Amino acid sequence: MSNAHLLLPRLARILEIKELTPREKLFTLQLEDGKPLGHSPGQFVEVSVFGVGECPISICSSPTRGDYFQLCVRAVGQVTNALHRLKPGSMVGIRGPYGKGFPLEVMRGQDVLIAAGGLGMAPLRSLAQYIKDRRDEFGEVTVLYGAKEPGELLFKDELDEIQSVGECLLTVDKADESWKGHVGVITTLCPQVSVDPTRTIAVTVGPPIMYRFILQEFKKMGIPDDRIYLSLERRMKCGVGKCGHCQINGIYVCREGPVFNYAQIKDFPEAL
Repeated sequence: MSNAHLLLPRLARILEIKELTPREKLFTLQLEDGKPLGHSPGQFVEVSVFGVGECPISICSSPTRGDYFQLCVRAVGQVTNALHRLKPGSMVGIRGPYGKGFPLEVMRGQDVLIAAGGLGMAPLRSLAQYIKDRRDEFGEVTVLYGAKEPGELLFKDELDEIQSVGECLLTVDKADESWKGHVGVITTLCPQVSVDPTRTIAVTVGPPIMYRFILQEFKKMGIPDDRIYLSLERRMKCGVGKCGHCQINGIYVCREGPVFNYAQIKDFPEAL
């Protein structure tokens, strides 16, 4: 990406908006110049709502899917609520893609274990789509996905596609009358999983509280620290290492992450 795109947003048009839950919407966008975004799974963009502000949002679609890209947006602040009020055809500004994504070169030829908690399914959807579209490049794939309640599960209409990639296990913390599946936090799915730790790359994205416990489960499986990757995207703001908001022990999450190897950050308590 040229330096011209570091701070200047490019225009993008919203092609489609789909409500996923009462709090999350899926936005399908295309750059006005018709060029692909040029991202890798795990990267993020800065999205500008003109006259309101901008915020970092993970890309939740794979670059293998065409010239469009998708963002899963939870309405939690001024900018994201403004995004939710937009209609198809509206224009937004896009800076990026930024950061380091999932280690595709490391993962090729390996088994992959994906653990997604809540909104963490958004960036991991990009990885799952990429693996599906290039399925012969990867080994066995297992997806663990947990949410607080059934109504908070994202991309429910795509679970068959995820299951076509590999084993997909779902759980919710609290069930309702419609839920017939597993009940419990995501770590309660781990005893159902069998992996070869010498050829498995584990990837996890979720709320901060989840990391401590899912990492313990990965360790119980025998997966080495340097074969575990996680995202610290929640800390980012400017996206280009200027504001310092995401700095952890001298590491700028927006530039050196948001995806990190666990061995790289395990000794930094504030990272997790």
